[in-house]
Amino acid sequence: MALPARRYANALVIGVTGRLDQDNCDAFRADLMAHVETAAHDGGAVILDLSALEYVSSAGLRCFMLASRQAKAQHGRIFVAALQAMVAEIFEISHFNLVFQVFPTVREALAAASNEAAAAFDKA
Repeated sequence: MALPARRYANALVIGVTGRLDQDNCDAFRADLMAHVETAAHDGGAVILDLSALEYVSSAGLRCFMLASRQAKAQHGRIFVAALQAMVAEIFEISHFNLVFQVFPTVREALAAASNEAAAAFDKA
């Protein structure tokens, strides 16, 4: 599962689309972990843009949790942004909204990551 990514200063925005479940979780996790490795190594943040994610299963939540642990181990950060109503409800029920910093928009997540990332986003 190829994840489109775009860098804004020291932050990497990754778009997650469709459904994240048992069928595609392994490919998603492999790609996400590679992005987390790169971003954390550079001392930056990863913003998961979930605006196009329609559904996430428990397997998908596990992928998010593993990525969060990897990022923390490498002194990186992961933020989530722009959750659709269904995904937001799943995050709340599973208390993932307490595990991750959740932002209404990608711009707000970038601002939390750094002023430079927000400025780069505004210029794009």
